[in-house]
Amino acid sequence: MNITRSSPVWLFDLDNTLHNASHAIFPAIMAGMNSYLAHLLGDGVTPASDAVVNATRTLYWQRYGATTLGVVKHHGVKAEHFLDATHHFDDLQTMIRHERGLRHLLRRLPGRKILLTNAPHRYSAQVLRHLGLHRQFSQHIAVEAMTVHRQMRPKPSKLLLRKLMRHHKLTPRRCILVEDTLANLRSARELGMRTAWVTQYLTINDSAGLAHPQKRLIRPAYVDVKVKSVRNLPARLHRLR
Repeated sequence: MNITRSSPVWLFDLDNTLHNASHAIFPAIMAGMNSYLAHLLGDGVTPASDAVVNATRTLYWQRYGATTLGVVKHHGVKAEHFLDATHHFDDLQTMIRHERGLRHLLRRLPGRKILLTNAPHRYSAQVLRHLGLHRQFSQHIAVEAMTVHRQMRPKPSKLLLRKLMRHHKLTPRRCILVEDTLANLRSARELGMRTAWVTQYLTINDSAGLAHPQKRLIRPAYVDVKVKSVRNLPARLHRLR
């Protein structure tokens, strides 16, 4: 495919965008984070209660956009240790659910593709390889590389997005962020990027904590295109130009 200076640059999220992380991977990551936090917040003998763990994890997610950032800032934990402990799976291949035809889809989309994921590199590389997409991205930017002035700045950080554009000599108008997370899309749109919201893997939790697909999702003004699946992107290209 001929790529010119005017071709779009696609910034693809990974989890719940290119595959169904809600099926098994996210529950496993959540369990790993809860276990890690329970020991981190405990008294050295007794782990912290579920209530304390859930409140702390939620606080860090809401305040920083990533639990990892809260753990690093408030407890002096190395990000690599936390990420490795919470994203290590012996049977990852059996946990992945995805649509067929994604490699063909990415080849059909004009322009360069960059993977931009808040997940750690080892995990995201394993998922990409299982999906057969590891050769479709010119760049693989995982959370360890999301630093600005030596501080971790994962999505939705505007500082991160600005650094990425400077590094690759891109204008915001050339960039299209494809994501399931609205906060990330909002930051990108405020910088002038175009945005595509993927919704098919989004879930809500019922009173028993079980995940169910969301029924009604209204497109915010900062989202240019809402699609159920990334496979719908070629048909919506006219809305992203």
